[in-house]
Amino acid sequence: MNGNSVVFIAFEKHENLGIRYMAAVLSEAGYEVEIIDFRKDKTDIVEELIRQDPLLIGFSIIFEEYIYDFKDLIGYLRSNGIQTHITAGGHFASLRPAELFDIIPSLDSIVRFEGEHTLLDLVNHLHRDANWKEVPGLSFKNNGTLVNNELRALELDLDNFPFPLRSEIKTYLLEKKYTTLLAGRGCIHNCIFCNIREFYRQPPGPVKRIRNPEKVVEEMEYLHHELDCSVFLFQDDDFPVITHKNSGWIDEFCQALVDKNLSGNIMWKINSRPDEVDPELFEMMRQHGLFRVFLGIEDGTDAGLLQMNKQLKASDNIEGINTLKNLSIAIDYGFMLFQPTTTYDSLNDNLKFLELICGDGYMPVTFLKMLPYFETKIEKELRETGRLIGKPGFLDYDFEDKSFNEFHHFVFDSFDTWLNDPNGFSNIAKWARNYLSVYSFYNEPLEGIERLSDRLNAQVSDANIFMLDTLKELSVNFESGHYNQNNDKKLNDYRCRIEEKHNAALKSITEIIGKVELFSLTKVFFKL
Repeated sequence: MNGNSVVFIAFEKHENLGIRYMAAVLSEAGYEVEIIDFRKDKTDIVEELIRQDPLLIGFSIIFEEYIYDFKDLIGYLRSNGIQTHITAGGHFASLRPAELFDIIPSLDSIVRFEGEHTLLDLVNHLHRDANWKEVPGLSFKNNGTLVNNELRALELDLDNFPFPLRSEIKTYLLEKKYTTLLAGRGCIHNCIFCNIREFYRQPPGPVKRIRNPEKVVEEMEYLHHELDCSVFLFQDDDFPVITHKNSGWIDEFCQALVDKNLSGNIMWKINSRPDEVDPELFEMMRQHGLFRVFLGIEDGTDAGLLQMNKQLKASDNIEGINTLKNLSIAIDYGFMLFQPTTTYDSLNDNLKFLELICGDGYMPVTFLKMLPYFETKIEKELRETGRLIGKPGFLDYDFEDKSFNEFHHFVFDSFDTWLNDPNGFSNIAKWARNYLSVYSFYNEPLEGIERLSDRLNAQVSDANIFMLDTLKELSVNFESGHYNQNNDKKLNDYRCRIEEKHNAALKSITEIIGKVELFSLTKVFFKL
């Protein structure tokens, strides 16, 4: 066994900051750390583990839909002679340790909640061959009985942790590199579909902690100068636009960007609530590099927002969206068109709202179904009423109106590529906006780029109106009962029209991206 080696296996479509913070803490303590993407071939993972012979293998189970993939991989490791201590962490592991041990009995331990101090303590115990079962914050099985050790308190000062361990920084677009980072952890809000507050509520400590703005900028400075990173995607559930002490965090953050000569040289994206979008504050942020905001809109009606416990109104959503549009800041958003209590009437109210905010083509229409994630209020309500179906990682529900259930299935089947495929219209339209944002940020205004922006808006608007009109027509068709899912010429015609519209709109958007790339290359050529 290599007495200084630890291996993490994690989902890393983007850098897994939770794992990379823990890796940095272990590295600072003198341990060698390697991170393996769990999507790598299983035989390659086994070979790497045999070569490393680590003290510990850590699995990051952030997303519950991957639980059974992790189960299969861990079973494969054990069947191929890997006897190393295997631990798991993440939201599901922390909140449902008993279930996880039932699903993956070959786990040795679970690191619950914030993992930096607990994992280092566990590795130190393994390194000394000491009794690791005494480590606070761990869960394990003892003769078949689940043991949950006393929870470890959250770290009050997040800047006590070293900067997360980084891999090679990837290219965003137009030769600009990007990475993710955090300005804080936790969320003070308590929406019925989210378990973030529950994750930070159980261990001792505040449910939300914010880093020193100067330290955040110091990390950005390092990433910019040492790793050539120009685009920063903040992963905070709610960026500290407004703090509980109203401490002027954003003012200090923007001033630090100026002091470090980053303002004007880097771009950044945040997640925010619509009711926190203050015109003056966001104008200042835009001047210092803010180019995109993800808004948790979720519903377009006061009744729906109240039911979700969002603590805002539809007018707050509209005001926040309009402010960002007026500032020419790009918008992503979350929207739950389908919820356990959705009816045809509430659906059409929300379609009208989507037309109001997306009809101009500033952003593509996108929506999803509210899912009952573990330890959320909606999961508990559905379980209590007997509507919860499926197994951990795949929990779901049916709608009480059979025709609405059929309508929902038809919509997501017909619009799946449009809405969910990485190469579908919704995603590529967002990337087209990103291309225009990045080009415009780093280059002088160009008439041709302005024309492409107008063309993008017109194309997205046309596609949005088509989708919303189609959804309205389909809702009338299904509510009337005049449909047959398996043999209905009208529904088949809708499928064909949706596919044809999608392909034509996607082609147009792709051409716009190509022209932005050509402008960028031409500019580089003339510079040479």
